[in-house]
Formats: sequence, structure tokens, C-alpha cells
Amino acid sequence: MFHKEGHKIIVITLVVIVGCFLLVDSIIDIYWLRTAIMILLLAFLIIILQFFRNPKRHTELNDKHVISPVDGKVVVIEEVFEKEYFKEKRLQVSVFMSPLNVHVTRYPIGGKVIFSKYHPGKYLVAWHPKASEENERTTVVVENETYGKVLHRQIAGALAKRIVNYANVDDKALQGGESGFIKFGSRVDLYLPLDTKIKVELNQKVRGGESIIAETNE
Repeated sequence: MFHKEGHKIIVITLVVIVGCFLLVDSIIDIYWLRTAIMILLLAFLIIILQFFRNPKRHTELNDKHVISPVDGKVVVIEEVFEKEYFKEKRLQVSVFMSPLNVHVTRYPIGGKVIFSKYHPGKYLVAWHPKASEENERTTVVVENETYGKVLHRQIAGALAKRIVNYANVDDKALQGGESGFIKFGSRVDLYLPLDTKIKVELNQKVRGGESIIAETNE
């Protein structure tokens, strides 16, 4: 199953690859060179298909849990001052995605979308210290009665040239449901209450819609 954000790119890539196959087959007589080029073209198509895959995830709905919004590796767990929305200290948990990860962004909690904003910006590498403030990004805040407010921020990286955000203010957010998509590698930051109990460790691999990032202490 492929994500809707990739349908156009997949069709264009497929047409180009088929055209290149026919061209290579007609103009290159050296067998090993023709075969090598065709293998490279096929590998490129497989990479594109892999990137836009959208596997089903089984989210166990629980208002006491914050689940990972994306697939990837936990690269930051620290107390920071969140400047845009909360304007106070929060626990930040960041998940870095490689180009080979599933890039669907999912709601970490269920509830009501109370803030959603897009920021144009740069394309620094996703792990750059200033990426969360200077790169292209979107900020979404969801609130529910059990957990309170959770902010997740999609951040573009050096390869990610388009962030898609589906969240609109007053939308009903379903935990694990799609909130957006980031094309070609990046990261997502979570900003959580200071009394949150973190359930992951640095460098731990997580799955969007399934892995528990944190839970309430209540």
C-alpha cells in the first residue's frame, strides 16, 4: 500500500524508468553495461516505492499514552524552553527519520487540534542544533482532558523539500491517525509536560502509531 502523497511521483518515476529501459536497450550494445544500468534504474524505482509505503499500524488507543508520531530513532531526550506555543520549559523527545523509514506523521495523542502553523525556512541537516527553529517546519498542538497539551513539530531536513500537514484547528485528532507527511527524510519533535514519564531511551528505534514514547504519572 502506497501513501497518496506518493502517487504522482510513483507514476512519473515509473514512466521515466520504462522510457530509460527502452532507450538503454536500444542504444547500448555492451551486455554488462546495459544490465548494470537497468539494475540501477530498477533499484531507484524500488527506493521510491519503499519511501512512499504506508503500512497499516495497530494503535492501542490510550489517553494516558503519547505514541511515536513517526518511524525512526530517538535522538533527543532533554528539558528545553519551547518558544513558539508553550513559552515555558517542556520535555523534548525527537525522532530522526532516514530516507528508508516510513514518513507518515501520526497524531501522538487523541483529542482536539488547538494549534496548527506552517513555517517556511531553511533545509539544514535534521540533526543541526538550529534545525528546529530555522528549517521549514509545521507545529501542531493537540489537547485532551487526560494528558493535556502535546506539541509535535515536523521539521524538514537537507533532503526533505516538502512538508505536508493535514491538521487544522478544531479538527478531532485520532491517536495514531495521519496528521501529515514529510518527503525524503527529516525529524519530528515532541514537547511534553515536565512530569511526563518517558518510556524510551536515546538511540532506541520506534514505530509510528505503535511505540509508546511517554505516559502520565497519574
